[in-house]
Amino acid sequence: MTFPQILAFSLVGVTVLAFIWGRWRYDLVALGALAIGVAIGVVPAEKAFEGFSNDIVIIIGSALVVSAAIARSGIIEMIMRPLLPHLKTERTQVPVLAGATALLSMMTKNVGALAILMPSALATAKRSGSSPARLLMPMSFGSLVGGLAILVGTSPNIIVSGVRQEATGEPFGMYDFTPVGASLTVIAIIYLTLAYRILPKDRQGAVSLDAALAAHAYVTEAEVPADWVHGSLRVSTLKTLGEGDVTLVAMVRNGKRRATPHPNTKILPGDILLLEGEPQSLDDVIVKAKLRLTRSDHPVAMDEPTDEVRVVEAIISADSPLIASTARSLALHEEFGVNLLGVSRGGYRTTQRLEIVRLRAGDVLVLQGSEKNLPAALKALGCLPLAEREVRLGGIRHVFTPAAILAAAMVLVAFGIVPVAMAFFGAAVLIIAVGSLRMREAYAALDAPVLILIAALIPVSDAIQATGGADLIGGWLSTLFNDMPPMIALAAMMAVAMAATPFLNNAATVLIAAPIGMSLAQRLGLSPDPFLMAVAVGAGCDFLTPIGHQCNTLILGPGGYKFGDYARLGAPLTLLVVAVGTPLIAFFWPLTPV
Repeated sequence: MTFPQILAFSLVGVTVLAFIWGRWRYDLVALGALAIGVAIGVVPAEKAFEGFSNDIVIIIGSALVVSAAIARSGIIEMIMRPLLPHLKTERTQVPVLAGATALLSMMTKNVGALAILMPSALATAKRSGSSPARLLMPMSFGSLVGGLAILVGTSPNIIVSGVRQEATGEPFGMYDFTPVGASLTVIAIIYLTLAYRILPKDRQGAVSLDAALAAHAYVTEAEVPADWVHGSLRVSTLKTLGEGDVTLVAMVRNGKRRATPHPNTKILPGDILLLEGEPQSLDDVIVKAKLRLTRSDHPVAMDEPTDEVRVVEAIISADSPLIASTARSLALHEEFGVNLLGVSRGGYRTTQRLEIVRLRAGDVLVLQGSEKNLPAALKALGCLPLAEREVRLGGIRHVFTPAAILAAAMVLVAFGIVPVAMAFFGAAVLIIAVGSLRMREAYAALDAPVLILIAALIPVSDAIQATGGADLIGGWLSTLFNDMPPMIALAAMMAVAMAATPFLNNAATVLIAAPIGMSLAQRLGLSPDPFLMAVAVGAGCDFLTPIGHQCNTLILGPGGYKFGDYARLGAPLTLLVVAVGTPLIAFFWPLTPV
């Protein structure tokens, strides 16, 4: 072993130990490893930042933005809505929700697919009395195996494709992963449909920050447009559209206010409805019923073309000029440039028009204004903004546009017209340009720690290959597996990736293991492609811990899981993937070079 190889292996070893120790953040460890690599000379200074412009980072970031736009559009909820009421037991809920998550993961990034469908799963569990713990983990595992089926479904696939491109000049295509990934998905869904009963039913989900902030319902005001053609919508239908989370507290018709109208009352054009509920539920009802917020006739003034409209929650302080005043008397829009979209008052339900409600200290308001002017308006009004969270009340939804843009990008990639990185980058830019997602939302969708982790580790992992370290390990492993069937070496490579990903993060696992897998294949005289596929499958299938993949982490709180719950359902699935995945890979990607 040469001195540069010793330095490179020492750097990777210390980095791995830092990951396992968990004392520092993953992204900070990766940045520190990059800095040390440059300092000791194993990472050339001129190549230190190549990872930040690597196609891998661009594809993952763009896929996250596209996933956020799909989630914002509500198209998935619209497709799932007719089906969910028929899912009355866990026996039907698990296969449908896990299957839907897996299928959606085949069209966009798996963590985005899970985030899109989780609210529907939690609502279904609440309505039917099912345990969220029985639904969320099968969905998470379904998203992991579903993401294996296409290039952009999961980070390991994208990184493996990049490693192949650097080694051979030819990356994997968008659907090269589909035969193996889709087959494993079908097998996994069958297993999850039968084995979900292993999970405990008594787990209690943690209350999230958003749930805590949503503890008090808001009252907002929506108008039925004059050209409204919704048909025979009645008061009871609004409650159904809001899945029981939205209440019509009053109706104003021809200037006369009617508190708590009868459920059978027909809603007519020109009616003004006072609706009570959490902002997300209110927004859903307004969109579904094609209503219009009454403040939409007061457009927010923009000082600059680049300014954006924001909606924030703020609480009225004790010395606020809003106390004992109304939005009309203070001329909120004319004097301060903000619109009052909702009011929440603990222990009291207002049935008055928002513009004439006399405000009190402690009231929580939903205010709309320009991004630039809103902070000054909040200060002048004596309002303290609440914890940052996305408030979707009164925004415009593009239901079909993001899905159409994503479909166009995937078609362009499938026919080889545009490279994957350019197709998804273009899709993300177009989605923002047409207004399906605001820049602020796009930035929020980017998983910065993961992107930084990958970008920083790419040059560090390249050091292993550049110094000949990958060939060295490949030689050791080839000696170990020389007299064994090639399938054993392939299964071992998958098992190593599976064992490492809970501790290293799946992206770090692939960056370290993929070059070693290629070297091992070359030493054994086998094709490197099946070994790269084995690394991708192994790194993408962490079914044993909540920390190896973002999907498993995402469900940890809402499902109320304990660490050991993952292995309870995931250990048999891990063995199943190794046992079935190895021959599948060898079948679709022959071990012997053509």
